[in-house]
Amino acid sequence: MSVCGDEDERSESSVSGRVSMKGDRSLILIPPDFSNEPEPANGGKKKTCVDLEQRRSGSSLGLDHRSQTSSHSFSQTEAGDLQEVLEGHKISLKRRCEYVTEGTNEAGSGTLLNKIYTELYITEGQSEEVDTQHEVRQLEITSKKNIQDTPIKCQDIFKVLSEQQRHIRVVLTNGVAGVGKTFSVQKFSLDWAEGLENQDISLVLPLSCRELNLIRDEQHSLLSLLHVFHPTLQKIRAEDLTVWKLLFIFDGLDESRFSLGFNNHQVISDVTQESSVGVLLVNLIQGNLLPSALIWITSRPAAAHQIPPSCVDRITEVRGFTDSQKEEYFRRRFSDEDLSKRIISHIKASRSLHIMCLIPVFCWITAIVLEDMMTRDQRGELPKTLTDLYSHFLRVQIKRKKQKYGGKQRPEELTEADKELLLKLGRLAFEHLEKGNIMFYSEDLEQCGLDVSEVLVYSGVCTEIFKREIVIFQKSVYCFVHLSIQEFLAAVYMFHRYTRKDTAVISQFLKYSKPNPFSWFAGLFIKYDPVTSVNNFLRRALMKSLESKNGHLDLFVRFLHGLSLESNQRILGGLLDQTENHPETIQKVLNNLKEVNSDEIPPFRSINIFHCLMEMKDQSVHQESQEFLKSGKRPANGLTAVHCSALADLLQMSEEVLDELDLQQYNTSDEGRRRLIPAVERSQCRWFRPLARMPQDVSLGGVSGMFIWQDPQGRPRLLKSGFSETHCEVVTSALKSNPSHLRVLDLSWNELQDSAVKLLCSGLQSKNCKLETLRLSSCRLSETSCDPLASALRSNPSHLRVLELNSNSLQDSGVKLLCGFLQDPLCKLETLRLSRCSLSEISCDSLASALRSNPSHLRVLELIENQLKDPGVKLLSGFLQDPLCKLETLRLKGSRMSEISCDPLGSALRSNPSHLRDLDLSLNNLQDSGVKQLCGFLQDPLCKLETLRLNYCRLSETSCDSLASVLRSNPSHLRELDLGLNHLKDPGVKQLCGFLRDPLCKLETLSLSSCSLSEISCDPLASALRSNPSHLRVLDLSYNSLQDSGVKQLCGFLQDPLCELETLSLSEISCDSLASALKSNPSHLRVLELRDNKLQDPGLKLLSDLVKSPTCKLETLRWLHSSQKPKPASLLKGQQVEQKPPAEKVLSQRKWWRTMKLAKLHLSSRDGLSWSCGTRLRGCRLSETSCDSLASALRSNPSHLRELDLSWNQLKDPGVKLLSDLVENPHYGLETLSQ
Repeated sequence: MSVCGDEDERSESSVSGRVSMKGDRSLILIPPDFSNEPEPANGGKKKTCVDLEQRRSGSSLGLDHRSQTSSHSFSQTEAGDLQEVLEGHKISLKRRCEYVTEGTNEAGSGTLLNKIYTELYITEGQSEEVDTQHEVRQLEITSKKNIQDTPIKCQDIFKVLSEQQRHIRVVLTNGVAGVGKTFSVQKFSLDWAEGLENQDISLVLPLSCRELNLIRDEQHSLLSLLHVFHPTLQKIRAEDLTVWKLLFIFDGLDESRFSLGFNNHQVISDVTQESSVGVLLVNLIQGNLLPSALIWITSRPAAAHQIPPSCVDRITEVRGFTDSQKEEYFRRRFSDEDLSKRIISHIKASRSLHIMCLIPVFCWITAIVLEDMMTRDQRGELPKTLTDLYSHFLRVQIKRKKQKYGGKQRPEELTEADKELLLKLGRLAFEHLEKGNIMFYSEDLEQCGLDVSEVLVYSGVCTEIFKREIVIFQKSVYCFVHLSIQEFLAAVYMFHRYTRKDTAVISQFLKYSKPNPFSWFAGLFIKYDPVTSVNNFLRRALMKSLESKNGHLDLFVRFLHGLSLESNQRILGGLLDQTENHPETIQKVLNNLKEVNSDEIPPFRSINIFHCLMEMKDQSVHQESQEFLKSGKRPANGLTAVHCSALADLLQMSEEVLDELDLQQYNTSDEGRRRLIPAVERSQCRWFRPLARMPQDVSLGGVSGMFIWQDPQGRPRLLKSGFSETHCEVVTSALKSNPSHLRVLDLSWNELQDSAVKLLCSGLQSKNCKLETLRLSSCRLSETSCDPLASALRSNPSHLRVLELNSNSLQDSGVKLLCGFLQDPLCKLETLRLSRCSLSEISCDSLASALRSNPSHLRVLELIENQLKDPGVKLLSGFLQDPLCKLETLRLKGSRMSEISCDPLGSALRSNPSHLRDLDLSLNNLQDSGVKQLCGFLQDPLCKLETLRLNYCRLSETSCDSLASVLRSNPSHLRELDLGLNHLKDPGVKQLCGFLRDPLCKLETLSLSSCSLSEISCDPLASALRSNPSHLRVLDLSYNSLQDSGVKQLCGFLQDPLCELETLSLSEISCDSLASALKSNPSHLRVLELRDNKLQDPGLKLLSDLVKSPTCKLETLRWLHSSQKPKPASLLKGQQVEQKPPAEKVLSQRKWWRTMKLAKLHLSSRDGLSWSCGTRLRGCRLSETSCDSLASALRSNPSHLRELDLSWNQLKDPGVKLLSDLVENPHYGLETLSQ
């Protein structure tokens, strides 16, 4: 690729001697509509790309010359004539490609391509998704992309790189405008013509789509097409084309104005058969016509995706200059080494300029401007923004025109004729930018009042801005040197129209559809007249650009904001009338940019708001965002939405791997979090969660699409789902990107619904997707989602390890569809969670069958709160007893099991006992007889169960006898035992103590909450724990009437030096004995929960003395008073456990949705909810007296306590101030205070 910075330029016709180094000037910015395809002619039947493999197997693709058989039919004279034709073609092709020009096409301005050519960075592979962002944005992202694709040299694009690849016949090369695609074509063609590379190819045949447009309405055969565009090949005959190895190069597919109908077209297999250009091209690509011919197509990304992937053997991407190649360009361009160093140094210092210099033509523009500014008396500041640079570029062209043609004015001054001409060019640029055109014809110029001769002869100011290409038949096509120059002149024109108060033009530009009364900008257009205020004019222009789906106005609106600065208006030398550039006006524009509400705008579009700020030279948001990423220091006014746009931009362009993107860690607004979503698309993010997940096994009610979650202070809040279908497009793009770094995707508790999941599935089935964990819990999905999800996972089954679909109404039909993925031999899923999915025993049949056919990978199966019943559990047991089953976690909580299920389940586990580690059968009516049947598995020597949960199972002391007996026989593995909410009573606990005192017992968690215990249980329990004190970490005895006497007995265990208890939960006690015991052994306890206690200030003072101890490491103190003590008997009257979500009850009783003051919502434990995310002393009848004690204690030992919740107490202002001072003091560790 050429180091001269011109845009990827299309070759001139065969009558031209040189090729201008102007760029990729696509006719269409928006992908062309190929839907209006011609009907098949003569009843021709379409051939598909799949048929091509059969053709290849019968065709020799390595023919360098005529086959031996064919050569016998020609005389030596004929052979000599053909050789002469080939040599003549090489000479002609060399003449066309060996020279390039920078800027103008004036005689003598050409430069040898080989002299300035620098190898471009071309890579194999690209993202599968269509990138609809502005090409400048694509370039910005590419600039920091961690490139893992295989680099390919231009001359090697048809060579097989590995043994696994098939023969390369069709190559598609993508790249943004001006990045160097056409220069790669020229270099390839020149090397072949000079005999240096690819000499196995008989003929290289470049065909510019720009030239092919001129005959799009004519009928041609492939042979006549070559005769027209390559006159030196007039003597070539049809039979010659069939036996030679040919390479057709179709340069600039994005510029084509002919349709490509791959699904419905006439089949052509004869090189003499006539048809349209589009039909000939499709048949060549599909291999119907000359199946042995090589095809190379270049295009900008938007149009490249119109060719079916099945027709392409290799996709390459031209990424422009690397950092070292940028420097090489400037060193080659300037002989003055000091000048080149200064220019390189300045470009590195400017983020925008350094990124844009990936494009060679931008390097050329930059070189022109900086050379001019650095070689004359430099007074002003060197350009750092794009608007700065392009304003100077236009000024330099004005100066050159004056120097060339002379004149009385100073070189920088514009004549009225110059102004008029430039504004007409601006009008042309603007009108065709809106239409999506960057190629123009004479009639387009005339419509804007431009005289062709005036543009190209009279006014030299346009020679390096506006360009004429002489193509075939001497017809002129016009374009700007680069799309960005068109966008800049369009902005100049529109801003000029604003300064002249041209209501008609501005209103036409800012026209909008009938406003939605619920839209974020409803009423805005009615209230303000955009012509009267630069602030409102720019705001309206920004809104229009944000509405664009492909961002085609993004750079234009950046330029528009930059032109509002007086400094840039001054550079343009009077071309723009001065506007109200008071500091207050500019500040108002900046404030508007920072306050724009973009709720209805796709999040990746909002990043351009941040770039508009940069064009206005406001660096504050950028600097504050950088500081936040480096140190976590929040901006003075908080993390605003525009900060989040800046963060998304910085994260996308970071070279570092972003292991985790959890949007809840960014303490900002919901809109701010939405603006951060694009960071997952192009950054190297491996773990993404847009909104907070609810804790596992928590089922909370919702109201009108609102969910309950906990804010960073641990307070329950109502949250409307903020992750929409539009945001799913961003995540889908991240899954399709090459390479895709995303490994964990957690979209739980977002109202995605089926339509968004269907969109997401297009990313999941991408060959680039390597996702390992997918969580979609509580996303309001139905069985409809399971079909696309199962299909996507089946097409790409080998990577996913965790699938979580909890709390969605998938039903049996949905799970049956998913089973197709589960039974795939390539499926290696390890965790499957389908809790609360409205499943019945029918699902168990499907699941058991699928898992039996592929049993060896699954490790976790969670089916909590589904109506599986006894028949369903029996079916699952068939999978569990499979010798290949290696399940480690089985959770069947609330599955409507009875004791009947325990027989088949116990039998299955006994037959395959060695793998299961976690068994949760809580909330099932197992009763004592059911537990007894399970004990056979528990006492098996091979049983290594570590967690057993039997909460709410209607057990009595009889079960304790069975459990204690089997656990004593196999005591060394169990780590967690949960028997809460069962009527165990004191005799039952006494029997369990035999297991607890066993020296081999290593139990770490024991939950006996609400088990009808009294102080009688405390003596045997304390005795057992004292005899084996070193393992237990969590002890929950809450909601039992232990009383102070019972707690006093437990204190013997707590004060044992070997006791390392970390979490203790108790109810209905005082603090005397407890505080004393904990003070003697304070170093291990981290969480203390004192539920249902009415201790008031004296009790708190005792605990405050404990906190003062230097060895106290207490982090969480919960002191909760509840008027609704759990009653297990009332929960288990029948087999089915009815649980009305407490949050729903609270909402219905208090009607909190009327106020919607989320920041002030607190759900107290007095309402039946206790939240375990913070330090809480809620509802404990405390006064400001307690604050004095607490503050004193925390000051004496400040480093451990992180959260303190004193809600629902009568603290009053003096008490709150004492504690608030601790939060503000950085010496103390307290981070959150709720009151």
